[in-house]
Amino acid sequence: MKKSTKCFLTATTIILTTTVAQARDQIRIVGSSTVYPFTTVVAEKFGISTNFRTPVVESTGSGGGLKIFCQGIGPSHVDITNSSRRIKAKEIKKCAENGITEITEVKIGYDGVVIANSKSSPQIKLDRKHIWLALGKSVMVNGKIVTNPYKTWKNVDPSLPDQKIEVLGPPPTSGTRDAFAELALQGGCKEFPEIKAMKKTDKKAFKNLCHTVREDGAYIEAGENDNLIIAKLEENPKAFGVFGYSFLDQNKDKLQGSIVEGNVPTFENISSGKYPVSRSLYFYIKNAHVGKIPGISEFVAEFTSEKAFGTGGYLQEKGLIPAPDSERAKVRVNALDLSLTWLADFN
Repeated sequence: MKKSTKCFLTATTIILTTTVAQARDQIRIVGSSTVYPFTTVVAEKFGISTNFRTPVVESTGSGGGLKIFCQGIGPSHVDITNSSRRIKAKEIKKCAENGITEITEVKIGYDGVVIANSKSSPQIKLDRKHIWLALGKSVMVNGKIVTNPYKTWKNVDPSLPDQKIEVLGPPPTSGTRDAFAELALQGGCKEFPEIKAMKKTDKKAFKNLCHTVREDGAYIEAGENDNLIIAKLEENPKAFGVFGYSFLDQNKDKLQGSIVEGNVPTFENISSGKYPVSRSLYFYIKNAHVGKIPGISEFVAEFTSEKAFGTGGYLQEKGLIPAPDSERAKVRVNALDLSLTWLADFN
């Protein structure tokens, strides 16, 4: 009797689970913690202004989001993923292996990656070379590659503060971490001619040297939640944090961005390209879900409307750096057409 009851309950559970999955009428979005605040605002406004349910948005990190996104097609799989870096060829391949062959890329605007600290401490001036020497696992010292010996910022350069190197930042699954590695760490690493030459002879060794951060406590992985990093900087004025400009903009009463190669991280400097650690922000649409999960096309239309991602739009108020007018117009058309033309970049 007990066995029969157990089987009946199991069967009932399967039936209920399947029914719920088939009946999903709410957009599901995962991905970048940097893009998360922008998507959340759009989702809330979309839910209020339309007859569709407010999309569910989760912050999983760019890499984590793309991994989830590429798992499959159907109601049990997500519809959209946010990313603070462009999708990689290997991720497109993984999607294809799971039947996801039609994906639309939507570039929503720009953001800067900042190295910030508490306003109760002095604002510092850095070069990308300083950043790599402070945080690289192995660095160039007197013409040789050695395990990073630097304990203080002053050890790196006499112009910097005589305080312990302590930087809170995102983990390897984060798009912010990817952008920071490529734009800041690699940017500083290749200032050394010997290392720059390595890129031509051994790309793998070059990337490993320039992108790998130290693991001796100077760089502290603080998870995907940028707000947690900000809270820790308030507690420890001598520490620095790595996160997207939008979070700095929202906390400018408490935090300040370091000056990088003579440029303060501001809206103007990022949009003009003067600030050297800036990047594009994206979301990706699973085209097979459009028309199956209600509201995806309408949500994309809201996100790419001028009132949202345009100059003076409500996302700019949240810290997004809008793309130029002509670029936004093209993005909007391609997004609403579910264009696949961008995939040619990977062929």
